[in-house]
Amino acid sequence: MTDTNTPTLTPVSFKQATTDPDGFAQALGRSFQETGFAIVSDHPVDQTVINTALDDTKAFFALPEATKRAYYDPDKGGQRGYTPFATENAKGQTEKDLKEFWHLGRDLPADSPHRSVMPDNIPVKEVSNFDASTRALYKALDDMGAVLLRAIAKYLGLEETWFDNTVDHGNSVLRLLHYPPIEGTPSGVRAGAHEDINVITLLLGAEEAGLQAKTRDGQWMDVQPPEGALVINVGDMLQRLTNNVLPSTTHRVINPSTERMSFSRYSTPFFLHFNPDFVIETLPGCISEDNPNRYPDPLSSHDYLQERLSEIGLI
Repeated sequence: MTDTNTPTLTPVSFKQATTDPDGFAQALGRSFQETGFAIVSDHPVDQTVINTALDDTKAFFALPEATKRAYYDPDKGGQRGYTPFATENAKGQTEKDLKEFWHLGRDLPADSPHRSVMPDNIPVKEVSNFDASTRALYKALDDMGAVLLRAIAKYLGLEETWFDNTVDHGNSVLRLLHYPPIEGTPSGVRAGAHEDINVITLLLGAEEAGLQAKTRDGQWMDVQPPEGALVINVGDMLQRLTNNVLPSTTHRVINPSTERMSFSRYSTPFFLHFNPDFVIETLPGCISEDNPNRYPDPLSSHDYLQERLSEIGLI
């Protein structure tokens, strides 16, 4: 249950990124620094793009189990294609999450130096528009993410374009999530308490509620964006880069109420990642006498990703 005294997130209008970029950066940054989360209203992602991708997502997950499993390759660590129900667990947990998902990544040119660590996408035959519609959603969220990172750079006192060439070939992933209906008494929760691995996550509002974030005083806060808004949260890579100035906040997806247990929950988080060869090294401006460097050992985003994928049971 959410405590009635827990804070709520005040939406920040994406339109402000154009009309008042400094104000937008400060509002977004303050929300991140205080809670690790922000809600951005008036987002630029076309609703038709969202609806089409969601319809095709639902069509894919409605396919027979054997058909979906043909798209599962355990050697890819869940980074592309299908991951079956109850495969992933939250870091430090042994109980599996009650979800199945599909991962779409960046399409790389043939000569990309990142091909050895970023696998190709897997085309879907059974849903004719699936590849095109999910790619369109991927691009829209990737473009929006670039604008958000410019605001974050301004908030941190960096050049506005500081992040541009750190994510332009990033191993970013669009996750198409399906939490099936729950029958009987559930074992576990739909998604256990965890933090995201990446830089920032962009999450479109789910039709079914359930997302909660943990506040600094240990209370669970419901996070349900209004129509036309996105939830944005800080990932572990950005937390590490900023020496915890921007915290990666624990969050979970709780089980539905009894009257909603028979309904599926669909969600489409976009995990924005650094380029695989980007070295995550604490920003000097985020180190102080009151906040000494917590992460003295730099490491590449790819190495960090592999470490975390192992911890959550995908490799």
